[in-house]
Amino acid sequence: MIETSRLRLRPLTQQDWPFFLRLHLYPQVMRFISDLSEQSHIREQFDGRLIDWHKESKAWLTLLIEEKDTGEPVGLHGFLSSWLPYQQAELGFMLTPEHQGKGYAKESTRAVIDFAFNQCGYHKLTATVTEGNEASFNLLTRLGFEHEGTLRDNYRIGEQWCHDQKLGLITPH
Repeated sequence: MIETSRLRLRPLTQQDWPFFLRLHLYPQVMRFISDLSEQSHIREQFDGRLIDWHKESKAWLTLLIEEKDTGEPVGLHGFLSSWLPYQQAELGFMLTPEHQGKGYAKESTRAVIDFAFNQCGYHKLTATVTEGNEASFNLLTRLGFEHEGTLRDNYRIGEQWCHDQKLGLITPH
């Protein structure tokens, strides 16, 4: 478990399914991530993240972000581990629309960066941001990520080809 002044980040449990589903059905959350999926596909993703995670697993560490004071879930955070051979992980996060703009993404991302570098020993964190998602791009660059390049027409959302912006952050030590 990771804690900040306002938030608690903890591994997913079976009881988090309704929130996970709801988050993946918000068009305004998914617009820069992927097409909206059928519930069965979302359930497969959820079940695949209910694991006993370790950094060598080549799997997502998926953490539920909740407000400390209320216990209300606000989003998901975590990273996809690629420990071998280069000790890297790809960061990702999603917040419900009603919890965006409150600084939760910045607060939780700082905590996940600290955990990845100082507790897990990763050398580098990466992130992929769909071009046009200025909020995520700006947040990550403010936290020290550098834009390492753009992959043109790298992904499709709906009928639209999207450019992926690749960002990286190398451990400070």
